[in-house]
Amino acid sequence: MNGLGGLNKSAHGVVIGLVQLQLPRIETRADIAAQTDRIVALVAKARANLATMDLVVFPEYALHGLSMDTRPEILCTLDGPEVAAFKRACAENRIWGCFSIMEANPGGNPYNSGLIIDDTGALKLYYRKMHPWVPVEPWEPGNLGIPVIDGPRGAKLGLIICHDGMFPEMARECAYRGAEIMIRTAGYTAPIRESWRFTNQANAFCNLMVTANVCLCGSDGTFDSMGEGMICNFDGTVLAHGTTGRVDEIITAEVRPDLVREARLSWGVENNIYQLGHRGYTAVAGGAQDCPYTYMTDLAAGRYRVPWEDQVQVTDGTGCGFPAPSRRYTGAPPAREAAE
Repeated sequence: MNGLGGLNKSAHGVVIGLVQLQLPRIETRADIAAQTDRIVALVAKARANLATMDLVVFPEYALHGLSMDTRPEILCTLDGPEVAAFKRACAENRIWGCFSIMEANPGGNPYNSGLIIDDTGALKLYYRKMHPWVPVEPWEPGNLGIPVIDGPRGAKLGLIICHDGMFPEMARECAYRGAEIMIRTAGYTAPIRESWRFTNQANAFCNLMVTANVCLCGSDGTFDSMGEGMICNFDGTVLAHGTTGRVDEIITAEVRPDLVREARLSWGVENNIYQLGHRGYTAVAGGAQDCPYTYMTDLAAGRYRVPWEDQVQVTDGTGCGFPAPSRRYTGAPPAREAAE
């Protein structure tokens, strides 16, 4: 059930709209300003389109396009005019919104950042993409972890970006921190279509978590993005799917966080997010609560190394035209308050 795309909203439902935004071509600051206005207009369209909608989600690169341009003059900041416009749009239309910016970073390459703003215009979630799509993307690896917040109607929300969703650990971390709905925004193009579909479903099923996923759509004259707005229920079934590739279409569905909670409490078979840390509880009280996975212990100890490490051929972005980096990752910054 998806409530006819959210037209029939239940007492416990959260209605999500995924904007298959036309892929923009951005070259100047004026282009950024014009695209900001376009996104703001689509927030208003989402509200007018469906009065029951709680959250409207825009894809990764919605503001900047797919150029991978790192020039300072087209980058954004949290206190800049673009984010201020998004806040006003959410407040004026009384709707939660999820947005994408390429964020200036004085200490290195820009961050690929995602924001969730509530229906009063307050910034509630601030996330930096953990896994840039190397070697193609030049963004600094995210250093804020994966925040989970109380979203519309009390639903627990997490946000990851594009390539993040190809790592099962990312969805697992969202669920482990309590997310009932995980948003995944992307700029993916057609070669990733099948991988996009099955990872969205697997991320949902393996974690008893709704996933709401959307890509850019259409062509900028060079790249062709695929839309593919997808809302998957916690059992992995697809509630809504934008398969036509129609630009600016808003894919909608009602999801039920209360049923996510119920499943996580009452499921025995396939309650995998719980059972990971309670192996074989039928045989031993509480299950085995060790960590038998060498990739986890090695990663935590800073010695992650695949058996074929020395034979890996692509280990920097030089093949995509970026200079080989000389800086080392220094880790997460001091804790900061994401909400205003």
